[in-house]
Amino acid sequence: MTDVHGRVYRVGETDRDILGHSRSLMMWLPWLTMMAISVFEYAYGSAEDTLSDAHGWTQSNTFWILSVWVFFQAGIAFPAGWLREKGLLTARAAMFTGSALCLVGFLSLSHLHNVLLAILGFGVVGGIGAGLIYATCINMVGKWFPERRGARTGFVNGGFAYGSLPFIFIFNYAFDTGNYHTVLDLIGCYIMIVVFASAFFFKDPPKNWWPADVDPLKYAAAARGTTAAASKNPPAVRQFTPKEAIRTGMLPLMWVSIVMTAGVSIFGISFQVDYAKDVGFGPLVAASSMGVMAVINGVGRGAVGWLSDRWGRKPTLVFVIVVLGLAQFGVILAGEMKSEWLFLAFAFLSGFGGGAFYPMFAALTPDYFGENYNATNYGLVYSGKLISGLFGGGLGSMVVAAWGYNGAYALAGGVSMVAAAIALLLRQPGHAAGAVPPPRAATTG
Repeated sequence: MTDVHGRVYRVGETDRDILGHSRSLMMWLPWLTMMAISVFEYAYGSAEDTLSDAHGWTQSNTFWILSVWVFFQAGIAFPAGWLREKGLLTARAAMFTGSALCLVGFLSLSHLHNVLLAILGFGVVGGIGAGLIYATCINMVGKWFPERRGARTGFVNGGFAYGSLPFIFIFNYAFDTGNYHTVLDLIGCYIMIVVFASAFFFKDPPKNWWPADVDPLKYAAAARGTTAAASKNPPAVRQFTPKEAIRTGMLPLMWVSIVMTAGVSIFGISFQVDYAKDVGFGPLVAASSMGVMAVINGVGRGAVGWLSDRWGRKPTLVFVIVVLGLAQFGVILAGEMKSEWLFLAFAFLSGFGGGAFYPMFAALTPDYFGENYNATNYGLVYSGKLISGLFGGGLGSMVVAAWGYNGAYALAGGVSMVAAAIALLLRQPGHAAGAVPPPRAATTG
């Protein structure tokens, strides 16, 4: 079927025709695997002190290990998406490969004392493995739920944060120089088993696929109406290739905004526990603040995904970035007042804002540019995080050393506000003032 804009929809095949079971499994399995790999990023800060003592690393060493991990975790998204859309890498193969690389990452962190080798093993190899899994899971949901992607993308994305909660407390209370080999080795095996088992069921839908029980023409017409709730997030007017998406100007704006916002989020993840200890809060408050951040970071992603389906993707995105910025100033206030409860409250807000923007960008990308090239288009947008990892972690440690925690948190808050202003400029190509390049010949895939 073809709509008035020339967009093609492939209809008639149900999810059970293609998969042999409900497409809901393409939401639950990505969610489980995202929870498994969340320990890489969201629990790492809680393990840094023990890692430094066990391997003889400095604080700067441990921060740069995480920064390199973020760089490769985000950087692999675009090439992996390109390989998938060229048919050179299936979703299942990406998951199998990622599971093995994740195991190598944790074995490296456990057994390699040389910091450069640890950076290579955990940062580079582990980062590529986690990135393959992350990108595959997010794109899988967007492809299988083109008409209900906000809440489901947010739900799956949320697993990447709150899945780390048990490991945050393990690293704070049951992780020391006497058992770190065992703990890290077991975590690596856990990730590999969960991801490898889930990968057997991963499969992409055909290009242009649309659920058989939803009339795409009626849905698109209602979504572009003035009264329907779906008008908040009308479907893309056609399928944009990466070059065409870049030419609209909107993909570069998304990239800049995610660079700045993710940098602030990574800064909070990297330094919140250390800041709490520096202020004089006890280990329980430090661990609890990170636990609160991880849980709300994840739950918030699902909540704003649901909200964005009703309120609109862009207004929701701007809202969460502003909350993230205000939370940075709130952390300074809590530290100055030596208030543990206020600190936990702003950790709550920082966790909410610091995670909720990811599913918004993940949902906005196919909303603006379509599903057929989403693996590559979102890979380009998400690649902004590789820059964020550098100034959020490694360069963030330099700012803390030069300006102190208050100066660093104030800078982070200001960066968030600029990112929110940039997000206000986003416009869906082909709607309102957006200009669309000449359409390509459509195929039914």
